[in-house]
Amino acid sequence: QVQLVASGGGLVQPGGSLRLSCAASVASGYSLDFYVIGWFRQAPGKERAGVICIDVSDDNTYYSDSVKGRYTVSRDDAKNTVYLQMNNLKPEDTAVYYCGARMNLITTSEAMCRGGGADYWGQGTQVTVSS
Repeated sequence: QVQLVASGGGLVQPGGSLRLSCAASVASGYSLDFYVIGWFRQAPGKERAGVICIDVSDDNTYYSDSVKGRYTVSRDDAKNTVYLQMNNLKPEDTAVYYCGARMNLITTSEAMCRGGGADYWGQGTQVTVSS
């Protein structure tokens, strides 16, 4: 019912910034307001973990402790796109980043990020922080 396309990854030096995009295509009769959109990341040898999750219906947002104060989420409703702005990047932020979606009837932003996961996934985009 929703297709996601993530983009914007790349190589950046420590302290730098990147903005990732998650473009959503929603089935007829639905809108992005029905969903929680989450950004997750998976570093080599580690499990995928929630970073920021936002309930589009009310903008209730959960931030993981590891990115609080450095990452922010925003959206462009006209484009059905959710953005992840990453500032002051650190080498430990290196990972494949994914966006995911789950209907807000069955999850909250916090629950989704803290292990609930998503039902719909975009392809990953690699973020590498290195000098």
